[in-house]
Formats: sequence, structure tokens, C-alpha cells
Amino acid sequence: MTADPNTLAPSPPPEPHYSLLEDIQGLIIAAAQAALGIHLLRAAGLVTGGTAGLSLILAYALGWNFSVVFFAINIPFNAFAYMARGLAFCLKSLATVTLVSLMAEGLKPVLVLQNIHPGIAAALFGISAGVGLLGLFRHSGSLGGVSIVALVLQDRFGFKAGYTQLIHDLCLFAVAFWLLPPDRVAWSLLGAVILNAVIAFNHRRDWYVVS
Repeated sequence: MTADPNTLAPSPPPEPHYSLLEDIQGLIIAAAQAALGIHLLRAAGLVTGGTAGLSLILAYALGWNFSVVFFAINIPFNAFAYMARGLAFCLKSLATVTLVSLMAEGLKPVLVLQNIHPGIAAALFGISAGVGLLGLFRHSGSLGGVSIVALVLQDRFGFKAGYTQLIHDLCLFAVAFWLLPPDRVAWSLLGAVILNAVIAFNHRRDWYVVS
């Protein structure tokens, strides 16, 4: 028995996507997680990678406001965000950076941490910020900065994004060793390892249904 050539095969179901409201709430929750992680780092005098780490180092060394520095540093990267993933990604990244800056500043008077062990701060940062970044990835957002440049270099020249991020973070931690006590840098490295482990174990696109 042969199939009727005039019979059309059923169309595949449309790929599910987040609604605007789902995107907004997802980005807000993810930004809150990231801001909490940064607040824990700041309370313990620790650093991390990316533009957040650079902003913390400048805040420690020069006495500048972290939130202002973090927002300002990320402004030039908006052009790279547009080049890397288009207008939607650019706007979401800008919105997320703005939210994290405001939330990190807003946590200072309402969540005062006068005594926190740097190891606990590092571990909780890695978990909280890792979960926040996972949320941002799921809603096509980012915390801007070097990760966007890394994507552009990978797309344009084939230089792996992970290598760009690694080079930047190695330079950042080298500066941190010069400015901060060695134990604080060591705890900071622990936080960075935990954060990347959270992402490595959980950022599996084949596990997701909605994009």
C-alpha cells in the first residue's frame, strides 16, 4: 500500500517560548539572585570574574560606589550585545545590568552583614549568582561585559569564548592578588569555582522545553 502523495504530513508543533510577562519576572528573579551574590562578596571583601569583579576591585581600591561603576562599565558593551545576539538580547542585558546595579545598592541598608566568614560568603555567592545566571540564560539575558565580547570574538574569528573569559579573569585575579590579602583571593577563587560548577552542571539546553 503506497501513501497518497497529495496527503500533507502534519506540521510540527510550534516551539514554545516565554511570554513577555514570563520574561520580565524571570529576569527580575535572576537579577535579584545575582545582586544577592554580589552583596555577599562585597560584605566579605571578595571579588569575582567579569565586569562585576572589575567593579568590585575598583570599588575597593578607589572607594567608588560598586553599583555606579558596574553600570557605567557595562554601557559600552551594549553595542557588542547587539552585534552578538541582536536587539532583544541587547535590551535584556541592559535591563538586567540596571536591575542588578539598583538591587545591589538597595540591599546595603536593608541586609547589613557585619560578620560573615569569607568561605561561607564565597560558597553562597557561587550558588546564588550561579542560579541567577542560569535564569538569565534561560530568558536570553546576560550581565553584559566580557562574556559578550567573548561571543563576538568567537562568532567573528573562531576564538573560543571560554578562552577570552579565562584570560580576562586570570588578569583580574592577578590584580586582586596585588590589592587584597591572599586569603581573600583564595576564597574568591572558591566562589568562582562554585559558580562555574553550578552553571556547568545545570546549563543543559537539551533539558529545557521553553526558550
